[in-house]
Amino acid sequence: MNYLARQQQLRDHLAPTRCDALLISHLPNIRYLCGFTGSAGFLLLEASGSVFFSDVRYDTQGRAEVKGAKVIIARKAVLAALGEWFRARRKRRWTIGIEAEHLSVAEKKRLTDLLPSGMGLRNAFTMVERARMVKDDDELELIREAVRLGATLFDRALQVVRPGVKESEVAAEMEYAARKAGAEEMSFPTIIASGARSALPHGRATEQVISPGGFVVCDFGVILAGYCSDQTRTLWVGIAPEDARHAYEAVRAAQAAAIEAVRPGISVGEVDAAARKVLRKARLGRYFTHSTGHGVGLEIHEAPRVAAGQEEVLKAGMVITIEPGVYFPGKWGVRIEDMVAVNESGCEVLTPTSKDFLAV
Repeated sequence: MNYLARQQQLRDHLAPTRCDALLISHLPNIRYLCGFTGSAGFLLLEASGSVFFSDVRYDTQGRAEVKGAKVIIARKAVLAALGEWFRARRKRRWTIGIEAEHLSVAEKKRLTDLLPSGMGLRNAFTMVERARMVKDDDELELIREAVRLGATLFDRALQVVRPGVKESEVAAEMEYAARKAGAEEMSFPTIIASGARSALPHGRATEQVISPGGFVVCDFGVILAGYCSDQTRTLWVGIAPEDARHAYEAVRAAQAAAIEAVRPGISVGEVDAAARKVLRKARLGRYFTHSTGHGVGLEIHEAPRVAAGQEEVLKAGMVITIEPGVYFPGKWGVRIEDMVAVNESGCEVLTPTSKDFLAV
């Protein structure tokens, strides 16, 4: 990863923020900019260079991982060390941009109290998140690897999903397989939602026993080398009635239409609209209750949000999910999700798993 180039890109955009420096506190943003993977730290970027602050737990790790920044290991609270560093610099009329969405009110107040006279904080817009939307070649390859690993877990789900098996048992088998295959962890708690619970878009696995006569929504992903994958497939248990097949095929057609719409220059709102148009035609539009997708990278949910009315324009290098679904409360639900990478001619579908209707 070219961390120096990423930091320089951020410096190049300092002027419009009316800030003299940027204090990065969101750990995924810190990792993106300098490579640090620990759980505590701050990265300060100014015109003359970058400084990374952490505590004694990360003395060895910080010095080994951090690229493009001076490393300061605090023997006290990190915010207190930051305050000391600012006071030692004796800067006057300095404005420090902060990540308002990620720095707590208490942290902001404490930092303000530690600053010398003449220094102040300003809320900076999400500069790092905007840079992270477009993945470079190294990131795209890491994401492909995470998607490939994650996709293998569906094979394990197909082996395990049967009437009489608990949702939690299916999730456990998939997560064990992920660890054995080399995943760092799951991208999020695995969703295995069966029967009426399949109508819950985020129905995490429970002790409920899978029964014949319903869908099972399997939504899962892994983290590999820091990058996330995300995939959903839906199975039927037993012999499927016609209305279940109709709903499934409508969702599959909606997903295909949205994928077909993905290309540079189109807004994410238009991608969302492509999926909704198909479901409305199938008279299922009102049962699609969430957005069509979201960005994925170092975090499982990143910008852009692929939803109605969103105007963000797609660019080559963006990675998003396409995941329409329909949900009938108290009955069942269907969702199909792939990750796609926007390229110059359209998009690359990263998820290799079949989307044919499956009954077990």
